[in-house]
Amino acid sequence: MSKWSLPVLVVVTLSLLVSVPVFGEEIVSTLDDQQEVAVTIYNEDLALVRDQRQVALPKGPMALALREVSARIRPETALLRSLTHPGGLAILEQNFDFDLLTPRKLLEKYVGKEVQLVRTHPETGEDRYETAQVLAANDGVVLKVGDRIETGVPGRLVFPDVPENLRDRPTLVVALDNDKADSQTIELSYLTGGLGWQADYVAELNSDDTAVDLSGWVTLTNRSGTTYRNALLQLVAGDVNRVREEMRFRGDVMMEATMAKAAAPQMSEESLFEYHLYTLQRPTTIRDNQTKQVSLLNAAGVSVEKEFRLQGNHSYYRGRQGDLGQKLKIGVFVEFDNRKQDNLGMPLPKGIVRVYKQDKEGRPQFVGEDRIDHTPENETLRLKLGDAFDVTADRKQTDFRKLGGDGRYNYRFESAYEITLKNAKDEDVTVTVAEPMPGDWRVLDESHEHSKASADTALWMIKVPAKGETVLTYRVEVKY
Repeated sequence: MSKWSLPVLVVVTLSLLVSVPVFGEEIVSTLDDQQEVAVTIYNEDLALVRDQRQVALPKGPMALALREVSARIRPETALLRSLTHPGGLAILEQNFDFDLLTPRKLLEKYVGKEVQLVRTHPETGEDRYETAQVLAANDGVVLKVGDRIETGVPGRLVFPDVPENLRDRPTLVVALDNDKADSQTIELSYLTGGLGWQADYVAELNSDDTAVDLSGWVTLTNRSGTTYRNALLQLVAGDVNRVREEMRFRGDVMMEATMAKAAAPQMSEESLFEYHLYTLQRPTTIRDNQTKQVSLLNAAGVSVEKEFRLQGNHSYYRGRQGDLGQKLKIGVFVEFDNRKQDNLGMPLPKGIVRVYKQDKEGRPQFVGEDRIDHTPENETLRLKLGDAFDVTADRKQTDFRKLGGDGRYNYRFESAYEITLKNAKDEDVTVTVAEPMPGDWRVLDESHEHSKASADTALWMIKVPAKGETVLTYRVEVKY
């Protein structure tokens, strides 16, 4: 290697990082001009931003460069208006400059152009300048220096300027005509991706599983490319219809809820069209590449019911089966009502409910989680937390006969079943046995009385003693 060799360093000699004006004089507006910002975030990577700024505008045509807008802005949704002089701004054209200044981008813009190659003597520190032409900037830089081609060039490159439309921040440039020179309050509204929210809930069961303390959190994620300082934050819960575009965005960020002591709820709720709007009661700063949590609700002593449930399958009743399983898993569910008398009673956004319970030493332990959909007031929430360890079931078919039928839609079958429910716990439990029945059905004989939960489901509520077992037998006829 030559004694002149040094690592490549890209530098720019500029006084201002602005491009050539698009239309007349360019007026640059930064976050220092911002007077107020409001952000309304929807469920699926969509947000509405309303950005108010105080800007001195001359009379006549100009290019207004609004810096530090969202890098995920949908430019076709942008609306700029003057709050000081409504109707005084005529919008002629707008351009969203998202090609941001980086050493690589700068090299790419200078392909085919000349730059200065500077080599520094390692002993004397003397700089030697040569004019070079950038031939390529793909997996490295290729230069033409005099009559030779060089790659892996030792030294640094000096660029005379920043090319047009290459900016250090996402910038919306609006060509407009102003009918009055004045300092004006302008408002830019636009839709953007990169902002999202989800509800996360933490529930702690009491010792006998009859009540929970429930806290709710809103988890916000900002990957839009800019910061929203002291923003009025609103969240819309509901399924807003959107026209799907053929665009590819970066993947969603994985978010984890943190179990923390519940604070007083900070968000108010109201109806909005067919959705629900949640408003944070104080301004908040949503920084770029940040996840933050805001308290949504705090409810203590919410009554719950726990259920052990053995779920059957309609295929059992269509043929000869024999043994249908040993030590079958029995699901564990809890459910509670979203009612004011149960210390809730507010529309709950969809999200994940994580459930904890204290051990004998008073330490909270995670016992399961489930996802809920948007849940209005006075609806019931039902969570599956897992499968029981100490409560199991053995199931078998004890008889099967074809009673008639020679076509697809006139079969008649009679079959009998035995379900042995076992309980290794120290207390009695009640197991719900849910059997989906195909076609027209009727129970001919049974050891325990059933109820008809729906047109295709029979339910048995079976009490199983501590350290014991209970056997359910039944015979059923089905026609379909």
